[in-house]
Amino acid sequence: MTQQQTAGGDVRLTGISKTYGSFTAVHPLDLTVPQGSFFALLGASGCGKTTTLRMIAGLEEATTGTVFLGDRDITDLPPYKRPVNTVFQSYALFPHLDITENIAFGLRRRGIKSVKKQVEDMLELVQLGDFARRKPHQLSGGQQQRVAVARALINHPQVLLLDEPLGALDLKLRRQMQLELKRIQTEVGITFVHVTHDQEEAMTMADTVAVMNGGRVEQLGAPADLYENPRTTFVANFLGTSNLIEGEILSTGEELTVSAGGGKLTLPRERCSAPTASGGRLLLGIRPEKISLAHADDADTVAPGRNRVTGRVTDSSFIGVSTQYVVESPAGTALQVYEQNIERDTRLVPGAEVVLHWNPAHTFGLDAAQDIDAGATSVEDGE
Repeated sequence: MTQQQTAGGDVRLTGISKTYGSFTAVHPLDLTVPQGSFFALLGASGCGKTTTLRMIAGLEEATTGTVFLGDRDITDLPPYKRPVNTVFQSYALFPHLDITENIAFGLRRRGIKSVKKQVEDMLELVQLGDFARRKPHQLSGGQQQRVAVARALINHPQVLLLDEPLGALDLKLRRQMQLELKRIQTEVGITFVHVTHDQEEAMTMADTVAVMNGGRVEQLGAPADLYENPRTTFVANFLGTSNLIEGEILSTGEELTVSAGGGKLTLPRERCSAPTASGGRLLLGIRPEKISLAHADDADTVAPGRNRVTGRVTDSSFIGVSTQYVVESPAGTALQVYEQNIERDTRLVPGAEVVLHWNPAHTFGLDAAQDIDAGATSVEDGE
């Protein structure tokens, strides 16, 4: 089943900004959301993501710039004239109407009489066919959320805007709904623009993620690309965890050699977004799950050619699928290492002397002029 519109096109924001008096919520930005994509605006509270979404919806007037849908300029259109629908965190279902009538509401308001087939299609899409005659209070939070999505989609919007739609759900239900929303989006093929502060949610669902910080887009790309190749300390820290090690560039070429933590580490030049002149400062980044730990007694078993740093375990947490270690080292006071629990080395306990080692190709380089801790404390509330 497909609800895809033949009309449509990309959502394009050009020079869009929003100021409230002297406060700039969104600095002028250009952003293109490809037609039919699942696009996430990700960031901590107050980063401008919800304001950006509301400007697409027409619920917030842009201070500067233009909103296009395909070739059509919709900047001055009121919300009800825009071919977009919004699903909010509070589902705002009508408590006195059953599920069928909640979903049919938009069609009835437009004077469409025969809604039965369309409502049935929507109930099937969101897998709630057996609940057609129930009232909202008889449904779980996740089911109510699916009704809200069906109610929006039945209007055949060209773009569905989702503002922290899973924020009110508990963790298990949220994960279930992430997969559910992704399935629905794939099935209907329309553009979804999803606002969230939850990194995992954005990475699980979206084709493209725009990481926002302080009213600007820090970096835009596919989830895996943002995670593997962050270009700023904010993105490196906000998406998952990164170990950032300060160093000085000793030599350049295809590979950079960096003096750090009392030794030499290397990384591919192409994975460095910082200036790469010899003598320059650099932040070397490595994700915790890319690092292996060897007990100091086994240091000679580490394969040549790997980056290596010595240290001492200060903390370890058994998480089930992995054990998370904190290691103190000349390269950093609290390096994080995540090791899968396949063959656990029982000697790796707090106080143990260890060697951290990893493939140099997994290392990335960032400009040392940035705040090394930017984005490290993620804010857990919505905007």
